[in-house]
Amino acid sequence: MSTTLNTVKSEKINVPSIRSRKAKMGAQPIVCLTAYTKPMAQLLDPIVDLILVGDSVGMVIYGFDSTLPVTLDMMIDHGAAVVRGAKRALVVVDMPFGTYQLSPQQAYTNAARIMAETGCAAVKIEGGMEMADTVSFLARRGIPVMAHIGLMPQSAAAAGGYRAHGRDAAEADYLVKSARKLQEAGAFSIVLEGTVEPLAARITSELEIPTIGIGA
Repeated sequence: MSTTLNTVKSEKINVPSIRSRKAKMGAQPIVCLTAYTKPMAQLLDPIVDLILVGDSVGMVIYGFDSTLPVTLDMMIDHGAAVVRGAKRALVVVDMPFGTYQLSPQQAYTNAARIMAETGCAAVKIEGGMEMADTVSFLARRGIPVMAHIGLMPQSAAAAGGYRAHGRDAAEADYLVKSARKLQEAGAFSIVLEGTVEPLAARITSELEIPTIGIGA
């Protein structure tokens, strides 16, 4: 069994292979876990497809009350460590609060720095349809983007705290439209966090790109 696993999991995973995975492999799941350090990345690398370097590092490692104090330098340091430990899994690094919301140009400058200094394959940004222009700006300039909708920790306070999203019709409609817009903008996958199960299933079935569920 382990020999078969090693054979199947030996090739380096890239963004196009993840994006096309849904169409080619049907219902077979994409395995995504989070790591903040090289040793953890080395443990996960043989058995996952994606490693996400989340800004949750601020709460998990540094003891912050939220992700908001996390800096670009912190994400670059942890992202570089994870990339050094991942030989085959695709590594995605979170863009922290305040590093991409101002403008597409700001997002590009900081995303380019993350990719250049960590060696990661893609970045992740939070936000619904209002971030579609930024996703498009990055994607057209060679920066792969994983989008993130539903519960978004960076704006949890403004959204009423950590709660399930998509329970009422208006919010559900916004999430469906956001997912479509982000796909059209060029996102290669979308994280659905804290999204009620029927809505998460609907979005997943309607999109051509993969979705990654976190409590969804």
